[in-house]
Amino acid sequence: MKKKIRVLVVDDSAVVRQVVSGILSEQPDIEVIATAADPYFAIEKMRGNWPDVITLDVEMPRMDGITFLKKIMKSRPTPVVICSSLTEKGAETTMEAMSAGAVAIFTKPQIGVHQFLKDSATQLVQAVREAAQSKASKIASSITPSARPKTTLPPLQGQPKAMTKTTEKVIAIGTSTGGTTALECVLKDLSTDCPGIVIVQHMPEKFTAAFAKRLDDICKIDVKEATKGDRVRPGLALVAPGAQHMLLTRSGAFYYVDVKPGPAVNRHCPSVDVLFRSVAQIAGKNSVGIILTGMGDDGARGLLEMREAGATTYGQDEQSCVVYGMPKEAHERGAVQITVGLNQVAGVISQYTSFK
Repeated sequence: MKKKIRVLVVDDSAVVRQVVSGILSEQPDIEVIATAADPYFAIEKMRGNWPDVITLDVEMPRMDGITFLKKIMKSRPTPVVICSSLTEKGAETTMEAMSAGAVAIFTKPQIGVHQFLKDSATQLVQAVREAAQSKASKIASSITPSARPKTTLPPLQGQPKAMTKTTEKVIAIGTSTGGTTALECVLKDLSTDCPGIVIVQHMPEKFTAAFAKRLDDICKIDVKEATKGDRVRPGLALVAPGAQHMLLTRSGAFYYVDVKPGPAVNRHCPSVDVLFRSVAQIAGKNSVGIILTGMGDDGARGLLEMREAGATTYGQDEQSCVVYGMPKEAHERGAVQITVGLNQVAGVISQYTSFK
């Protein structure tokens, strides 16, 4: 019999602990080994019975969730799913938690927890399953910038000549589980003359704005949550908003983005496939596709379409991925031309700067 995913639920609300435990315990592949009202109780229950995944509230008595998360990632890296409300303040706090090493976000309601049981059980279970497949040690090692080796890549061989003739280039990036940390590692190393970047990071509605703001605060380039009509320009990264698809459009020599709601594609909205397919159609060989860590296959078909349209395509290697799912699917379908480590991705993007 396959080993069950052992989960510890940490939340100061007794109702939330009961409901979350109930959702997870109904799954044949998940076992809730304990619950705790705050990190101090959690530490006691983890002694000699360490979980595979921890679901963690942020605002708790005695010790906040972020401080507890940092202690876990420093002493014994473990996949953590942050359970947070959809308030603006909560979104910013949750982004801090993601930066500290959490592998996923699950949004819990401020009121109506029993309706939450009815409406959100599938998403919670999926978040825990994805967390269980992640490599928390990879996130922990990437939190400290000094731990990331700097790599200068040799010039690309066989670069299409058409690249030197266009005035605008587009870098399209898709990622999911582990992507918040990966994107931080990449974007922090870019200079303000880098090509325009469009990004899909699987993330719930309202968290993407806080995520983009955090990146904007720590990066030299500008980072913002995309809105309809934003121009894709050098020195700017546009992050697709949660619950909306982002597509590339073009007017004359300039690229823009369109942002609109739509049905989930590959279980996701925004979807990497939706972005990549639009980039393939609109930018073709004047684009670069990069698929990073994440669970599932979203982006694999779109990246293949980009490659077939003449784009140069990259996939993150297994060793540096938190979850080697999306890059693996893309590689197996022939969508990835070049495999790179996470520490190489900024160098990859920077190689296209002189062509803008």
